[in-house]
Amino acid sequence: MPSPPEGHGLGPHVVGLRVVVRRVLPGETGPSGGPAMTDVLGTCLSWGDGVCVVAPDGPGAADRAPVEIRIADIVSGKPVPPRPSARLRIEPRAAQVRALALWPDLETEVLGDWVLRRSPTATARRANSVLAFGPSGVAGGDDAAYARVVAFYDRPIAAVLPDSAEDALFRGHGWVAESNDDDTLFQLAGVATVRRALRSRPQAAPVDVELVGTHPGVVEARLGDLASGIAAYDEDWVGFRSIEVRPEARRRRLGLAVMDALLDWGAEQGATTAYLQVLADNAPARALYAGLGFTTHHAYRYLAPPGR
Repeated sequence: MPSPPEGHGLGPHVVGLRVVVRRVLPGETGPSGGPAMTDVLGTCLSWGDGVCVVAPDGPGAADRAPVEIRIADIVSGKPVPPRPSARLRIEPRAAQVRALALWPDLETEVLGDWVLRRSPTATARRANSVLAFGPSGVAGGDDAAYARVVAFYDRPIAAVLPDSAEDALFRGHGWVAESNDDDTLFQLAGVATVRRALRSRPQAAPVDVELVGTHPGVVEARLGDLASGIAAYDEDWVGFRSIEVRPEARRRRLGLAVMDALLDWGAEQGATTAYLQVLADNAPARALYAGLGFTTHHAYRYLAPPGR
């Protein structure tokens, strides 16, 4: 059997793993006059009898046949991380726009690709700030968009991606961190994954969680006056906010019971993706959510003019 080149990272051990393989194209000449080469990225289906078979991934992969590669033609290769799930490939702005469903009375105004958000009832920053992820694209440029933001709010706040051009834009106008809070993490997980994780945990004593529909696509879970939480469904996503447990009732898994009820409701609506948001320095909550299968999709921060 031909042996892979010295230092090669491939072999029978990569069957079932995602790999990248660089191979020579026999009989073809490359731009420099030497042998032509090409890369194949995908899952290794088999390795043996002098052949490596790779199922390509990426756009259009479903219509592409597995690629048979002679091991003797392999120049280099190695295992690579699994391809991120479709839910993790969504752009941060698009994920944030879906999460607007959590605020059913939200008033929004499009400012190019920015979104001005204001709520007549909620005080949360997510409901009372400009979502400035990426260039605004408005006539006059981002400086014109900035002026509109300042005029729109009594107390302007901007949600921006860390170290982005928008972060620099607002800081260039003297804006600073809106509070002492750390960056906020937008986290995603598969609904089925979270449900399995919840079911595998020790259960609290049986509790009666009441679900109350507050608006179309939004429910509040209430466990007497001890715990509560809110969920919203939109476009096969279910999100959570304001999951709270009274101090005297903590460490009884009541928050998980509320989340479980809200998750079941979301699954009944057809949700396949769950999301929530947590401060980066909230280590206990992050550990809890990681144990349920949540992964950070992106981080963002709030900026505001100093003294306002």
